[in-house]
Amino acid sequence: MALIAYNGTDAAAFAANRHLSDDALSGWRSAIIRYVDPHPGHLLDLGCGTGTWSRAFAAWWPEAEIVAVEPSAAMRDRAVFSPILPGDAANVPAADATFDAAWLSTVIHHVPDLPAAARELRRVLRPGAPVLIRSAFSGRHEGIALFRYFPEAIEVLDQRFPTVAAVESAFAEAGFTTEALEPVPQPTAPSLADFASTLRREAHTPLQLITDEAYAAGLARLHAAAELSPDPVVDALDLLVLR
Repeated sequence: MALIAYNGTDAAAFAANRHLSDDALSGWRSAIIRYVDPHPGHLLDLGCGTGTWSRAFAAWWPEAEIVAVEPSAAMRDRAVFSPILPGDAANVPAADATFDAAWLSTVIHHVPDLPAAARELRRVLRPGAPVLIRSAFSGRHEGIALFRYFPEAIEVLDQRFPTVAAVESAFAEAGFTTEALEPVPQPTAPSLADFASTLRREAHTPLQLITDEAYAAGLARLHAAAELSPDPVVDALDLLVLR
């Protein structure tokens, strides 16, 4: 079971608050293309949410077939890409050896059985194809602005999100090895004030799992800091590549 339900409220907040700017997508594209075949035939976007990454992949690789898979009906109802198929990390609706790469963005912490997911990805990927995991991982919060203002959310990250080592171990059982782990900077908001004004608690799993009091205190810290800093918000999520 996912850490949060991704019902209509969660999905609406995600759609409003978690779509990346073109600049942020450009930075991720530069990282992703180092590990993906320059002319991929089939790409899997697993746990695709509303499909923003699938839409970007379709623009980057017009000749590729993008297969988007998302378990939440509420997310699929808000899709910006079509079609999005129902399914999850243990049940990918695809034949064996279909894909040239699999992409999992901010979803690995919702996967309840990592070894099962690794086996399923091994099944649907062609030999030598990579799994690219974009995520915050337990013990690696320093590059993410959210945790500076909501320190209680660090405990959620450390206790409820997998470590890099845990993901590597689960995937090693299915025959994957680690090719790379790198933080990828992304411009998240043009200013801290903009970040504060658009923040939606329902869009961020760690914020949903702290107390209301901790959230209110963090929001107060964030707004106070926003009055003093005109600088843009740049986050760095990790890209873990397994092959």
